[in-house]
Amino acid sequence: MKYFDLKGEVVDSGCEWIYDWYGIQAISPKIIQKNLNNANGDDVTFRVNSGGGSVFAGCDIYNMLMDYRNKANVNIEINGLCASIAGVIAMAGTTVKMSPSALFMIHNVSCNASGDYRDMEHTAETLKKANETIANAFKLKTGMEDEEIKSIMDHETWYTANEAKDKKIIDEIMYQDQKVDSNMVNLLKNKATALCNSVSLNNDIVEKLKQYKPINQPVNNEVDFLMQQKAKAKLQLLNMKRRCL
Repeated sequence: MKYFDLKGEVVDSGCEWIYDWYGIQAISPKIIQKNLNNANGDDVTFRVNSGGGSVFAGCDIYNMLMDYRNKANVNIEINGLCASIAGVIAMAGTTVKMSPSALFMIHNVSCNASGDYRDMEHTAETLKKANETIANAFKLKTGMEDEEIKSIMDHETWYTANEAKDKKIIDEIMYQDQKVDSNMVNLLKNKATALCNSVSLNNDIVEKLKQYKPINQPVNNEVDFLMQQKAKAKLQLLNMKRRCL
């Protein structure tokens, strides 16, 4: 059995170094593929604590894990938060386990858009189709009907371990022989919405950092310096918020 972490924001391959530079955990298809290659056909366990991130990167990871199941077992252990596209990834597990102090969240795909009414209508239709593809992962795992999973996604539904097991989203609850403070679980549930998006980097910052070439940039480039300082200040604020939850 090989153990790997699936923790932090789900990002596109090639963006990992940006998050690593800021000390933020992130996971990408490239990292998962490397993990699976290193597993070399052995059973694997992925320990999950993620609020989600990139839909397409997450779908790529889901497919990688599903393909790996043709070779060996893929076990998922949800240790903290498993939300948004991270929940879709978890559905690729041969066996999905969840800590009694963890939380699982399912919701609709979302994005930022701009333009006139035609652009908005087109975006809405695209999001509906994306929802259908996401729903398929849950239907395959749980056997839910279309209307049930659609309702769950529309209402941004949060599950405790017991609730997730009742819905067949998970197969087992971890540490069942140990007592868990129900007040702590409720506190996490109340705070989880804010936590879910607390460490995402702004897309503009990511794009600027991807294009940044420190060797070719003059030291006195005030624009780049201010951009970096702004990004660092935002990161510090986000980390402070996360620690306060």
